[in-house]
Amino acid sequence: MMVAEAKEKNIPIGEMVSKGEVRFEARENSWKNVEPFHFPVFRGVKIKTEKGLSVIALENMSQIEMGQQSMISFNQDDQLSLFHGGIDFRVPPSAQMSFKIGSLFIIKSRTLQAAKNTTVIPAKNEEMIGSLSIHANGSLTVKNIQGELSILDQDHIVLASLPPRETLTIPSAIVSGKQRVMVAQVGDIEEEDIKSEEGWRWEGLSVLVGGWGTLLLNAGMIGLIVAAAIDDDDNTPICK
Repeated sequence: MMVAEAKEKNIPIGEMVSKGEVRFEARENSWKNVEPFHFPVFRGVKIKTEKGLSVIALENMSQIEMGQQSMISFNQDDQLSLFHGGIDFRVPPSAQMSFKIGSLFIIKSRTLQAAKNTTVIPAKNEEMIGSLSIHANGSLTVKNIQGELSILDQDHIVLASLPPRETLTIPSAIVSGKQRVMVAQVGDIEEEDIKSEEGWRWEGLSVLVGGWGTLLLNAGMIGLIVAAAIDDDDNTPICK
């Protein structure tokens, strides 16, 4: 078993083509230049672009494009960690891919639909196309071009569902997990339940805003979750 595990760790999960200054972490705090025309990508190895660009093709047919001043690592074959900078991604319908940024996870939404015979079947599976950008202040912008994306916290609780052609910016305090997030409650909120908190109402949705910030859940047909957290830096999520 130990020999098999050692061999498995040496199997590349994809290939990378790069241009400009791109490096990989050969060992802790020791970085080396990558081969520009062909470089195997291994699980757990950090890759960073400085004044360079990279395109990674994975075994599951997913494609990742790294912008300048970005750093990533693959924790698993189908999970990418983004530490800083930004990436564009394209994930085919047949592949499963998740992205970890701080305490958050970005995944393909698992939507279900009911059939006439009352059984539940998977909805139409689409290619997932979008981008992730970490800003200098630590906030995260998620842009969804195609498919349905879900944003989960560190406990894998869904915080937001982002439909196609929508963009959401999440404050740094939520990305890092330092800010407490409360999901809005559907329905009326009794007065005694909000004595110590400020209540908002938006499109028939009762919302509690605590001192550490709140995530608003839209229970409408579009299934869009709008973030509205408040912090000292006025780093408010924006949904376009």
